Amino acid sequence: MDWNPTSLRRYALILCLLVISSSGSPRMLSASEENPQEPKQEAKSAPQEKQFTNRLAKETSPYLLLHQHNPVDWYPWGPEAFEKAKQENKVIFLSVGYSSCYWCHVMERLVFEDPKIAKYMNENFVNIKVDREERPDIDDIYMTSLSVYFHLIGAPSGGGWPLSMFLTPDREPFAGGTYFPPTDQGGQMSFPRVLQKVHQLWGENKEQVQQSATIIAKEVARLQQEEGAKEAIPLENRLVIAGVRSINASYDAEYGGIDFSEVTPNAPKFPTSSKLVLLQYDIQAAEQNPTSAESAKVLYHTLDAMANGGIYDHLGGGFHRYSTDRYWHVPHFEKMLYDNGQLAGLYARAFEQTGKPQYKQVSEGIVDFVLRELTDPQGGFYSALDAETDGVEGEHYAWSQEELKTILGEDYPLFAEFYGLNEPVRFDHGYVLHRVTTLEKLAEKHNTGADELASQLAESRQKLHAVRNQRKPLLKDDKILTSWNGLMIEGMATAGRVLKRPDYTSAAEKAAQFILDQMRDKEGHLYRSYRSGEAHLNAYLDDYAFFTQGLLALHQATGKQQWLDEARKLTDLQITLFWDQKEHGFFFTTHDHEQLIARTKNAYDAAIPSGNSISARNLIQLSELTGEARYRQHADETLQLFGRVIKRYPNRCAQLVQAVGEYLQTPADQKQSAVSLSTGGFVELVEAPDQLVSVNPGLELLAAAGLGQTGQQKKLVKANAYLSVDKLPAGKKCKVAIVLTIEDGWHINQNPSSPDFLVPTTFSIKSAQNIKLTDIKYPAGHKFEVAGFDEPLLVYEKQAIIRGTLEIPASAAGKEEALELNIKYQACNDQTCIRPTTVSLKGKFKVAASGEAVRQVNQKWFKTESGN
Repeated sequence: MDWNPTSLRRYALILCLLVISSSGSPRMLSASEENPQEPKQEAKSAPQEKQFTNRLAKETSPYLLLHQHNPVDWYPWGPEAFEKAKQENKVIFLSVGYSSCYWCHVMERLVFEDPKIAKYMNENFVNIKVDREERPDIDDIYMTSLSVYFHLIGAPSGGGWPLSMFLTPDREPFAGGTYFPPTDQGGQMSFPRVLQKVHQLWGENKEQVQQSATIIAKEVARLQQEEGAKEAIPLENRLVIAGVRSINASYDAEYGGIDFSEVTPNAPKFPTSSKLVLLQYDIQAAEQNPTSAESAKVLYHTLDAMANGGIYDHLGGGFHRYSTDRYWHVPHFEKMLYDNGQLAGLYARAFEQTGKPQYKQVSEGIVDFVLRELTDPQGGFYSALDAETDGVEGEHYAWSQEELKTILGEDYPLFAEFYGLNEPVRFDHGYVLHRVTTLEKLAEKHNTGADELASQLAESRQKLHAVRNQRKPLLKDDKILTSWNGLMIEGMATAGRVLKRPDYTSAAEKAAQFILDQMRDKEGHLYRSYRSGEAHLNAYLDDYAFFTQGLLALHQATGKQQWLDEARKLTDLQITLFWDQKEHGFFFTTHDHEQLIARTKNAYDAAIPSGNSISARNLIQLSELTGEARYRQHADETLQLFGRVIKRYPNRCAQLVQAVGEYLQTPADQKQSAVSLSTGGFVELVEAPDQLVSVNPGLELLAAAGLGQTGQQKKLVKANAYLSVDKLPAGKKCKVAIVLTIEDGWHINQNPSSPDFLVPTTFSIKSAQNIKLTDIKYPAGHKFEVAGFDEPLLVYEKQAIIRGTLEIPASAAGKEEALELNIKYQACNDQTCIRPTTVSLKGKFKVAASGEAVRQVNQKWFKTESGN
């Protein structure tokens, strides 16, 4: 801490009156607390007519609207509240929460609905209510303030929601906590007594309270600057290995999961998707990293444990927020879009790596759940499902044995054996389904086939799901957040690509188009939130970064140029709005954003990855896809800014660690060898630039003049070619991909052409060493209506990717190959066609000698054989 220790202790004594007068320290009830003591459930009664309506009735946030009839005179965050606090010289009480937060609901019912408590709040405070999901900037700053405050008074560090902070009229924090009960409980001071203590302190020691508040505010600002303190470090693969090892070191080898500590073995377990994604990356980079075998053990055990556990909804699909126990049995029941978006892609890629059917089923379960329950008719994705019914958390998902026996009848014993119903009940309100054996083991025990057993269990699940759907529906947070939608678009596009589900890809495209159409202003700037036909609040860094990541995943899944173009536009805008020209990296808020007590620049991953880490990864990918060095430069400067964090705390910034690995895989000197073209792409065909002969100018110039541009030649079709290896493997095969980029307003014909009299697009080769081109895969075109034709044409527009296999004879080993790639096409628009054109790519390539290693490159162009 930077402040003077003597003055710190003096100010701390003032603030400690809030907690020392009680027999205990501040109670931290939050989403991260282990099995908190719940209050007794209130008696259920018929709805009563609302006696109060406050300013929150004008808001669109579902969370804020839940408080619109509190007797508390709530204000939304804004100038009206701040002006009132200054004019009346009152302390601001800031309450931050979100719609699916269980303890937020408890405090609302037991505290904010109490007319006596509300009366005292209204008379002595200016009360502000904030939805943390709409205003993550406010939440981040004051959650950090709470941590500083606890350090100052010597209380256990922590945080959670509801966040309850007391601020001076200048919005500087000086005291706070999370959940406060309506009456003194177990040594914890009641909220009415906290209010009285704060009011007394402000009235009797205002100057000292203000000084303390200023100290806390300065420390919050310092902590934010410290996170982005530059420390020049060499970007080396050892940083990736160190990050992976630090994550694997926290592995629970008995029950799966990471961030495990033997000191607190029964602490809750979270999905920690950002870290699991890094382990998945480490497995893919097996040739470079010695940690990949350990990463595979940790990752797949954890994915299995989560998929089998109660944290996964075995009836409706999708994951709950976290497990309250070490064994993944009983979850905290809220379902968040951001968790499910990340996990959909994670499980799909795990299926791609292993072929394990359960991973495919889980990924599909996630996506199907989101499409069924969290998708707006216009295409956007809603934010969350609540955890409670009538004040009882998890009641919607829990079952009694009697109820299950009645529904399932003679199928109950088998179902009970598979889903843990013969074990002692672990949840107060009934059984939570979780798998305790495998299909194979159970089938062997009952002398039946695994497929037959799977079908029987699926039928039982459908019956139970139908019954559960008749229960009282859960509260749904139906606001659409750009950043969380970006995570879901990325996960859904990845699942669509890997699982060969074009319906998933189409849904992801619809969501992306919704954001582009409905959540941007006239200048193209993104909005943060949308609900009830209204988009509002300027977007944050996470919104731009996560949505761009989703667009890049759509480009990979579909091959469509439009998604790459939109990703570039948004990234360029993000650099303008958020980039720190002096220190580098991205601020969380735009340069013209409301001035708060600190301006954050986050590097650490939490339930969602940090905006800077995903931005760095996006920039690296854009540099590779477009050949523009400026994107790589911004990525380099971002990684250097957070070098100290990456080196010292790699397990807290897993996605920055992964960005380092991806950065190293695409070196700036282009030793993987690329020739930059005017398309912005690059040809990566050889190991070193001096091995590449000149490129035929016809590659870039594929059209005649006289098409509306006097005296100019218009480049209608441009091409890049990619090999899957750095050397041609003698006696073996490799892949080749041709990426065609087609000018807007023009198209080329599908292969096979339709109608069949049109000139199809074709791909062929010429080879000095008798290399053969086989298994050519042309993408499916789409319909194009032309006047005078009875049926639509099938054409390629924007982008088309043709893939094939090269068979290299063993006799070519150690020799040099002069390879020529030829693409023939005819370009047309809705009025005219140019003559058929053939263009060639020529290059000299080394054929590997016998026993010489051949390295895989350019793998992103060969991960899918469809969707072009």
